[in-house]
Amino acid sequence: MPHHRAEGPPSAPALLLGPSLGTSTALWDAVAPELAVTHRVVRWDLPGHGGSAADLVGPGATVGDLAALVLALADSLDIHRFAYAGVSLGGAVGLHLAVHHPERVESLAVICSSAHFGGSAPWEERAARVRREGLAALADSAPSRWFTPGFTVPRLVADHRAADPAAYAACCDALAAFDIRDGLSSITAPTVLLAGREDPATPPAHLREIADTVPGASLTEIPGASHLAPCERPEAVLTALRTHFSGAGAAKRGTAVRRQVLGDAHVDRAQERQNGFTAPFQDFISRYAWGEIWTDDRLSRRERSLITMTALVAQGHYEELAMHVRAARRNGLSAEEIGAALLQTAVYCGVPAANSAFAVAQRVLAEDDAGR
Repeated sequence: MPHHRAEGPPSAPALLLGPSLGTSTALWDAVAPELAVTHRVVRWDLPGHGGSAADLVGPGATVGDLAALVLALADSLDIHRFAYAGVSLGGAVGLHLAVHHPERVESLAVICSSAHFGGSAPWEERAARVRREGLAALADSAPSRWFTPGFTVPRLVADHRAADPAAYAACCDALAAFDIRDGLSSITAPTVLLAGREDPATPPAHLREIADTVPGASLTEIPGASHLAPCERPEAVLTALRTHFSGAGAAKRGTAVRRQVLGDAHVDRAQERQNGFTAPFQDFISRYAWGEIWTDDRLSRRERSLITMTALVAQGHYEELAMHVRAARRNGLSAEEIGAALLQTAVYCGVPAANSAFAVAQRVLAEDDAGR
């Protein structure tokens, strides 16, 4: 099992962060804590890197082997579906997962990576050199490969130097054999590509090739970033990932939950009435109310219905109350339980408010009974 570091609420949507060759979980130090505000963030280390054991892979390893380690890690944490972001080799792992295990990947971000890494020869040569000479020389030149001139992250250079040469070489074998271009068009997960404009290893053209093939994918070029953009331009990377994972992902989850709670007919009517003026509000509701609040499993949907009805009575929102009385029945509350909740509002919200609420609920329940 790869070494990993988890942060953020255990009940939040899962987001796995994959590393570049030669780095560790420290690659994400400037980005992960902010992402953990809304996600259960899990960073993982490549074999022989950071805290991961070197014998997790051997000579002739493939990106598929690394992806299998990630799935085993997710399973051990009871994570079935997850968002995924990866840099370079970590991005290749994300592409492999999205192609071969689409049921696991909810959304995908590929950063400073490629669908192929320039053919096998350079990586075979690097693997042979590392097996022969170790990592000292490569670690010395890492800043020039990873960053724009004048920028460095000493912690990552030290992690590169400390990596296990055999495991590093096996990861080079994986890069040598990797070419997933034929599978890109099958990716169904919402996908964003981030390219470092100054990246010599995987220049923007490599990311553009992916963006042009993956259905619906978008590409953002980050000025002033080389190969390890999350370190060099963390604000730009964070903004893009927040928008992608908390936007499209939450909206998709939210729409599904909204349909489960309010019913297809209600959501269909709302979408039919949507226009350019109201679309941002509908998107806001799907992302925030339904994609973040109603998906939080610390409260059951029954409990959320009780809270929601009480709040609507307190504010006098009786049209919304009618909708949520129907939702409460869909969430498993009986007519008697709904009545008991409204009776309690008479104490804390006032008798006139409860009187109006009982009238609304009685009408809705009668309509539902007549329709059965």
